[in-house]
Amino acid sequence: MASAPLFLPPVAKFLWQVDVGRLPRWKAALVHAGRIVYNVARDVADGGLSLHATSLVYTTLLSLVPLLAFSFSVLKSFGVHNAFTPLLMNVLEPLGERADQVTQQIIGFVENIRVGVLGAVGLAILVWTVVSLMQKIEASFNETWRISDQRTMARRFSDFLSVILIGPLLMFSAFGISASLSANVVVERLRDYEMVGWAIDLTTTVTPYLLIVGAFTFLYVFIPNTKVRLISAFIGATVAGILWVGAGWVFGSFVASSASYTAIYSAFATPILFMIWLYVSWLILLVGASISFYYQHPESVKPTRAAIRLSGRLKERAALQIMSMIGRDYYSGANDWTLERLSKSLNLACETVAPVLDALEDCALLSRTADQPARYLPARPLDETPLAAVIEAVRRAEEQRTFGHVIVHPDPAIEALSERIDRALESVLTRQTLKSLALGETEPEPGDDPGEDEARPGRERRTGHAPRPVRSHAEGR
Repeated sequence: MASAPLFLPPVAKFLWQVDVGRLPRWKAALVHAGRIVYNVARDVADGGLSLHATSLVYTTLLSLVPLLAFSFSVLKSFGVHNAFTPLLMNVLEPLGERADQVTQQIIGFVENIRVGVLGAVGLAILVWTVVSLMQKIEASFNETWRISDQRTMARRFSDFLSVILIGPLLMFSAFGISASLSANVVVERLRDYEMVGWAIDLTTTVTPYLLIVGAFTFLYVFIPNTKVRLISAFIGATVAGILWVGAGWVFGSFVASSASYTAIYSAFATPILFMIWLYVSWLILLVGASISFYYQHPESVKPTRAAIRLSGRLKERAALQIMSMIGRDYYSGANDWTLERLSKSLNLACETVAPVLDALEDCALLSRTADQPARYLPARPLDETPLAAVIEAVRRAEEQRTFGHVIVHPDPAIEALSERIDRALESVLTRQTLKSLALGETEPEPGDDPGEDEARPGRERRTGHAPRPVRSHAEGR
């Protein structure tokens, strides 16, 4: 069994001391789920998710009215804007009696926005406010998914505005279909049958929660700037949906019994409760995103949060392995290496592999495509690229961003030794190219010329092991 570090809590020790390979499938799934829950709880306790949720509350307060104004305009063009108020009431239902007050205030703000009066500059600011909210959400999700690259400005406007304009219509269409089916004459007649009526009532009760899970799944698939598998997004959305409904019930009970809270804060009680509910909602949404991430990246599920730091030697090995895998697929015509696939092949977390890829890309050994997610391809002919270039790329990574090779007080002896090391390394690796590495074509080492070996008497050829004379026990003594 794998031993866990001594400083871990008892729960973590128990989860990571279990040998999952020897357990039945259902028990292994439970242990893996427990590890994911432990990692998510640790992320919440560390404060990262809470900090992002707090930031999103502030951004939401600034961008809520413009966002709803866009949605209201789209729904009004289709004549279904009257359903806007009931939907907002359902979202704010945990506020209890104050939900109606907050809803009416928000609707009043939205109706007071006159797009025709704003002018070009005002409309541009309105659009920018909405896009900035989506950008903030994307940044929070990318942080959860350990992604440093965000969408380009053009993609932000095209992707986010399409969601803002089409998303409300699809949402209201789903609610409208559900409501119309409930009021259908045929459905009402079918309710007379006991079993059918029970099934219809169950469907009517479950449908709103399924729509919540569907909305969360869409956000988890679309918002992060990476490819999220549908099953990963659905699992995170299901847990987040259950947490959101449960938190709504608990928060509603708290609001219903918060007479003293209202007495203390008076008129400020409603806005404060509204902000608290926004914070809880965003935190639950980020928790679901974290669950999706850990489910899709089991290599990131570990007992400690500290990222694995590769030594210089392991970075060189990882870089050679990456170039070998990409080169092998390049010659076979299957160019499908993404960051996620490379991480799983190396059994390393994405945040550990990404710096190695950046170093190779900075030295023009790799180039990424504009696909989503990006694929990595060779940036130069592999048959003309020596292995020394790969090692050099890793050894000199980030030198441009710091001091490089410049030392304040250089020592001539150290400089000469460093140059000798570089020349020796280059002389060993320049004879083999990335093509030979990818295709498994080994090159002879320096000094391995068979003719040279044969010309030297008394020297064994280095193509195999030298034969050793068999000695007797007496000779040994």
